[in-house]
Amino acid sequence: MPVESAFLSTKAIANNERLMFALDVPTYAEAERLIDHLGDSIQFYKLGLELCMSGRYFDLMQKLVDQGKKVFADLKFFDVPQTVRSAVKQLQNHGASFVTVHGNDSILEAAVAEKTDQLKILAVTVLTSLDKGDLEDLGFAKTISTKEIVLSRAKRALAIGCDGVISSGIEVPSLRQFLGESFVVVSPGIRPVDNRMIDDQKRTVDVEQAFYNGADYIVVGRPIKQHPGFVSPRAAAEDIQHRISQLFRS
Repeated sequence: MPVESAFLSTKAIANNERLMFALDVPTYAEAERLIDHLGDSIQFYKLGLELCMSGRYFDLMQKLVDQGKKVFADLKFFDVPQTVRSAVKQLQNHGASFVTVHGNDSILEAAVAEKTDQLKILAVTVLTSLDKGDLEDLGFAKTISTKEIVLSRAKRALAIGCDGVISSGIEVPSLRQFLGESFVVVSPGIRPVDNRMIDDQKRTVDVEQAFYNGADYIVVGRPIKQHPGFVSPRAAAEDIQHRISQLFRS
């Protein structure tokens, strides 16, 4: 195996499910239009806080589940432990495959207490919109690197019983090197093209590098929705799916 692909995932995941599309739009109607347009180019959807505020979050989740799609509920639960535990328990009834939880050990423990084979818990490490300066602003010591923070948080989350973590592709090799391959890593902040064309995300990698670094799934939103260099969101999604299929061809 080439050195660059030493951490390439070997988990039994369908190639077309390794791409999660971040359905970050403000209304149910706009979400429906995108889902219909994307068709079979997307099999896994990430539903976040913006859609949660639309008022029809669970209607949309049910629509996707009924179509045979998978759903990642990116709600980043962060509250007193009992509230988080109750929220995870409530979410079990809606067909999501993953949910994100943020916070300290007791919050993660509460979430893990309600996880099931169907609904898995992903711990947030460090948001991809944050860089070293942002972390210092939040109170982290200047002597502590982003990689050290991500590794520490991931190690604690896995010891508690979380099924995986959310991590920038930049830090994933360290996670694989020190913590192994048994847990799930989802990497957001994927930018298939020059990031300056899209937004101000700070800690990004491209599609291939994310998987070579050890990610099991990637999350892509704006590069598909805004589709720079492609005629449509579907064309952008199909290009990423093709790139993934080339990486994981047997």
